[in-house]
Formats: sequence, structure tokens, C-alpha cells
Amino acid sequence: MTAANETTMDSLEKMNFVIVGGSLGGLATGIALKALGHDTTILERNPTPLLHDQGAGIVAGGHALEFLERYNRCQRQDIAIHSNKRQYLNKDGNIVHTVDANHDMSSWDLTYHLMRANYDGLASPYCDVPPPDPRHGKAVHLHNRTVTGVTEDPDGNGVRVSWKCTSNPSITGTMSADRLVGADGPSSLIRSLFCPGLERTYAGYCALRGTVVEHEASAAAQATFTNTFTFYHGPGIQILAYLIPGQHGTLEPGQRLINFVYYTNFPAGSPKLEELMTDRHGKRHRLTLPPGLINPAAWAQQQEIARARLPPQFAEVVCKAKRPFVQAVTDVISPANEFLDGKVVLVGDALAGFRPHTVASTSQAAYDAMLYADYVAGKVTRDEWKQKTMGYARFVQKRGVEMGERSQHQCLALEEYIRDRDEASAPISEEMFPEWATAI
Repeated sequence: MTAANETTMDSLEKMNFVIVGGSLGGLATGIALKALGHDTTILERNPTPLLHDQGAGIVAGGHALEFLERYNRCQRQDIAIHSNKRQYLNKDGNIVHTVDANHDMSSWDLTYHLMRANYDGLASPYCDVPPPDPRHGKAVHLHNRTVTGVTEDPDGNGVRVSWKCTSNPSITGTMSADRLVGADGPSSLIRSLFCPGLERTYAGYCALRGTVVEHEASAAAQATFTNTFTFYHGPGIQILAYLIPGQHGTLEPGQRLINFVYYTNFPAGSPKLEELMTDRHGKRHRLTLPPGLINPAAWAQQQEIARARLPPQFAEVVCKAKRPFVQAVTDVISPANEFLDGKVVLVGDALAGFRPHTVASTSQAAYDAMLYADYVAGKVTRDEWKQKTMGYARFVQKRGVEMGERSQHQCLALEEYIRDRDEASAPISEEMFPEWATAI
């Protein structure tokens, strides 16, 4: 464990934090605050103890890797598959451009279980559980809790959090905290309480996502996607794929997963969008259609379109995906990252929901968690924390909008598309934030 984890509470007042949201952003924040010796309670609305894997791959950017280097106490350290180049295909499936570039690809489920092991000692086949550290604060994970309100304590020293049982709303409760962290995703309830009327807006296209076990793909597809970050771009569509860890986080060749993200346009209110987002039981999902629920007829249409419009290697993995899911691409960003004089804080997707082209959502969660912990520990000032956090959010959110609008709604030449991808893949640092991004 590094020096960041060795911080003691000798010169710090021990505090009690409630974190709303138990996905990667909430877990990262809990781990970082726990390592400072503070007590944390995560309130997760999911009715079951575990969030279920959606089969999603993530690009583990620099801040995500920095977070794990700083806070991961598990013996397991190998959590990603390394890619040493980006490549671009034409419609026939031939490589038309290659760029030497290093990327580390992981899976949402492996990262989640690794963080749960570090946060509250959850045992799983994914990784070992590190021994307790007596210097750490208490870490409590409560599922089946949907937060309904946040008010300031009358004495002004903390907040009061109201919740109801997700599976039985007649059961309600409250708890007090010195600080509350909203890490409840791009549709954040916490953000809506303090920024009423601020909603996610649909960007006019969806991400169709899925995975294929490596050994189930053809030799041609395996050769294309092994150790590469592979792209194809055409009018109104783009698709990318890369390898991620397989079941229980295995990195064994043949058992890994080929993960694809397939962007295609669906105008708001169009019959095709309605059909795609209506599940096999007739329920219309607003923003995300989870794995296992897609209407077979709607997916068969997308497979037919994929065979007609995509390179053969990409069409193959789209057609072989057994549990595809759909995410509507949206935009949202909060005007501020703190409320009630800092007693309520937003991190990660709750602060700014990035378009997935930026491959930065996991890095944002890690960055925000580390920086907030540094602020709580007195390593950075309040203004520095606010400027850097808001700078990251505004800069990357704006970049994602520009990239998405260009790639989905303009006829880009291959050279322009490659330039956009190069820009998106560049490591993010504070020096990149323009003045408008850091204004507070």
C-alpha cells in the first residue's frame, strides 16, 4: 500500500459519510475515504446485494489505474488486457490505418468485485479479500435503499438522509451524516434535488453493446480483435471492439470476451427507437434496455443491418452476442459539484454524464474520488478541488458532445475520424483544461 493509504487520523477529525450509489463511483469514493479513517455507508437502491454485470467493457485510463495503484490491497493486480495499437477497418474488413497506442481494457464486473473486496470485504471468485486494516474507517454497504430526500440538519453541521425500501416502499428510514456524496449515476436523484429541472437529454443515437466469448468467434475475428483497439466508421454509424476479461475475471486466452460498442442513429420519437427500447414483455425502457430483455424481432433487425453495413468481423460479433443490451446516448452536466456549503457533493456520472466515445467515465469516477479524498485530507484547498473537478467534468463532457455530433451526424473522412479518436485517447491532465472549464 502506498503513502496515500498510510494517512492517519492524528490531525484529522473523523467524519461520517453517506454515499448514495454503489457502482464504481460510489465504491471508489468509499474506498478513498475509508483509507483516511472516516466511516462510510453506501446506500444502493438495487434490491439485491450485488449489482449485476451487464457484460460491459471499460477502458482503464490513467486515473483508473492510478486509483488502483493507490488503493487496491488485494493480491490480484492483473485486471486488464493490454492493447498496443488502434486500427481502423474498411467495409470489407481490411485494415486501412494503424496507430501505435497503449490501452488497458477491463470489465465492469471484475472492477466492481475488486472494489467491493477492498471496500467491504465481499468474497467472490474474481479476487481475494484483503485483511482488515485497523487504521481504516468502518465501511457499510446497504442495498435495497432508495434515497428520497436530503435536508440540512437544523444545527447546520450535517445532513439528514431519507430513504425507502426499494422492494417494499412502505418501509422507510432516515440517517444522519456529516457529509453526503451523490454517486448515483447520470440520472442522479441527489443532483435533481439541488438542480430541479436539469434532465438528461437524448443525443439522437444509441449504443448497442454485447460480448462474445473469444473461442466462439471465427479465426478471422479473433485475429482482428486480439491485442488491438479496433474501429469502423461509416455514415451515421461507428463500432469498436476490444478484448476484456472473461467469466470471473479470467484472462485465459480463448475464455476472454470480445466486447463491442455499436453506435447507430435513432431519431427521437421514431418508430425504430420505440421498437428497440421496448422489451420482450412490452415495457418501454427510457434510457437503458438491460441484457436478456431485448425483443428478439427488434434485435434480428439490427443483426440484419449489421450484416449489410459493417465489416464482416464486426457483423459476426454483433450477430453472435447472446445477451446484447442498449444504452441511449445522453448529455447531462451539473452547474456545480457541491451544495449546502459542501455538505452535499456530486462525483462521477452524477456530476457529468460523458458520452461513451470519451472512454473516460471510469477514469472520472477514480479522479473525483482521489481528488475529493485529497481535499478532505487537507492536501488540496477547496477552490483547487472545485476547479479541478469541474474542469475535468466540463472539458471531457464538451469533448464527448463534439465527438459524438461529428461522428454520428456529419460525414467525416477517415482522417478526421482518426484524429478525433486520437484526441479522445490522449491522457487527460489538468493542464488541458481551458479557463472556462475551471471557473467557479
